[in-house]
Amino acid sequence: MLSNQRIFMIVGSVALVMLSAIVHEVAHGWVAYKLGDPTAKQAGRLTLNPLAHLDPVGSVLLPLLMAWIGGPVFAFAKPVPYNPYNLRNPRRDEVLVALAGPASNLLQALVGSLAFRLAFASWSGAADALYWVLMALQIYVYVNLTLMFFNLIPLPPLDGSKIVMPLLHGSARQSYYKIQQYSMPILLVVLYVLPSVLGFDPLGMYLDATAGNLATLMMGA
Repeated sequence: MLSNQRIFMIVGSVALVMLSAIVHEVAHGWVAYKLGDPTAKQAGRLTLNPLAHLDPVGSVLLPLLMAWIGGPVFAFAKPVPYNPYNLRNPRRDEVLVALAGPASNLLQALVGSLAFRLAFASWSGAADALYWVLMALQIYVYVNLTLMFFNLIPLPPLDGSKIVMPLLHGSARQSYYKIQQYSMPILLVVLYVLPSVLGFDPLGMYLDATAGNLATLMMGA
């Protein structure tokens, strides 16, 4: 039987990662809109209503499974559509649109860590309601930093690839773009095959060194 704490961690992780992923996608669409592209607005995606963004696999099943097995919790919402040809300065603005998602996660982590520090200063140390608030805030901060650093990996179609792409030219750009068709198999190998078969978890090591350490620094715990 699952303990109350384990149930809270699973449900809380899934709910907060869904919220964080939705804000991430809305940020992409909002920045694109401000830079001249109305596609996301016209599609009704500049909203925090979960129904407009949820992907059954990426927003529910994947984070639920990963929370259940105790690994890092990932999720993705339906990508917000945008047309780079509508942007006022496509080469520059595509980078800004890509950066908007990770930047929104950093902002959420900063807000969450500030709330954590304020709440922790008032906590008596008892397993009371404030204890669960602190746990939720810890999850919220770590989830957002995880999403930020994960999306900054320069593997198509993650945001990091859209930041790197404008720096490439000619055949290098085309070759890099073609990697996108292999991105999901690569992610599956890194997420599951390497850790379970070889006992080597490069993604976990990367996230521990980045999201884990930064979360500890930001919350002081």
